[in-house]
Amino acid sequence: QVQLVESGGGLVQAGGSLRLSCAASGRTFSSYAMGWFRQAPGKERDFVAGVSWSGGSTRYADSVKGRFTISRDNAKNTVYLQMNSLRPEDTAVYYCAAGPAPSYYSLGFDYWGQGTQVTVSS
Repeated sequence: QVQLVESGGGLVQAGGSLRLSCAASGRTFSSYAMGWFRQAPGKERDFVAGVSWSGGSTRYADSVKGRFTISRDNAKNTVYLQMNSLRPEDTAVYYCAAGPAPSYYSLGFDYWGQGTQVTVSS
């Protein structure tokens, strides 16, 4: 069982930056692939970024490539999402998730956090 708690969301102007954190409980954190997803009002939950259990492999949605960076610190049981050059269309609730293998799909993840709101003003 893994419990996930996101933090770091907030209101930022377009062009600004935020860093999201996701703290995980449990001693098996390092065995899970981690992902970030986001959901805007009235839209489906979309993949944003993912990282393998070791941190050696990452993947991104095309819409965030070059602007967002996912990383993890297994010693701290935490995964991060550094978001730069934010745009109004990045506004959404951001969720972190843990699963047995890297995946672009929400069904590939077994555990989810409660989400953190990111709002980008124009």
